[in-house]
Amino acid sequence: MTRPDPRKTAALSAALSGAVDLGALKARADAARTASAAPAASAASGGSPTPDNGSAPWIVDVTEASFQAVVEQSLQVPVVVLLGASYSPESQALAATLTRFAQSSGGAWILARVDLETAPRIGQAFGVQSVPTTVAVAAGQPIDAFAGPIADAELSQWISRLLDALRDRLPGIRAGEARAGAPVEQEEVPEDPRIVAAEEAFERGDYVAAQGFYSEILASEPANELAREGLAQARFAERAEAVDPAVIAKADGAPEDVDAQLAAADAQVAVQQVEEAFRRLVDTVRRVHGDDRDRVRQHLVGLFELFPADDPRVAAARRNLASALY
Repeated sequence: MTRPDPRKTAALSAALSGAVDLGALKARADAARTASAAPAASAASGGSPTPDNGSAPWIVDVTEASFQAVVEQSLQVPVVVLLGASYSPESQALAATLTRFAQSSGGAWILARVDLETAPRIGQAFGVQSVPTTVAVAAGQPIDAFAGPIADAELSQWISRLLDALRDRLPGIRAGEARAGAPVEQEEVPEDPRIVAAEEAFERGDYVAAQGFYSEILASEPANELAREGLAQARFAERAEAVDPAVIAKADGAPEDVDAQLAAADAQVAVQQVEEAFRRLVDTVRRVHGDDRDRVRQHLVGLFELFPADDPRVAAARRNLASALY
């Protein structure tokens, strides 16, 4: 979409500030409602705006009979009046964008969509020369406008400037903004009793029982991430509880002792020497062969599972392991 000519926009705004006779439109709307003889018809065409089906209540499709009700709401929040026509692709595109913006506004402003094919006198009141034309109304009077299509970013800025200028004068703006910014209440997901049982076993130091609970879950739900992570933690905790920190020195002095290397790596992870533990096992993979090599590899991969997948220490160790294996 092209940017509207700012000179035309300024001229339109200036013209609207003195030319729009909303009172005359109100009188015609009141007369139309009074002339309705059937009570049912009168109720249907009364002064209330018609909310767009499925949209927020601050998005309304306006008729000549209901327009005054929208104008009255401009005493609380600004009303953005889109004067368009169904035959105009530009009108439909602008309506879609304004509707999207209004839906997320929380009601800080109202979008009033007018089809000039069915409500021509609203266009006459605003002196509309072309469609689409967009007019901002506050405190019952038009205060700004632009003609033609406008880029989404510029439209967003136009609305922001409008709200900034009126925030201290129209009380509904802040209320709408607060509503729009309110956190969405998330439905509380009930805890899985099986996970709870496993965690309770882990917390009391019964790592074997915790492993049993997690393994049982994974037997029926292999993709259960919580159970997989919990099982890895429980297995490591059981090993780490039994390891003697002195094994680190022993492993340093016996590089070919695979059992010592595995135990030393566990001891190092337990005291947060994670990179050292990973390096120890990668170096061991390079030194040993056959079943021992596969055993060390599996142990190292098991240690990886104790950390988030995007942990840079894990990523570096995975690369080094691949290099050592191939």
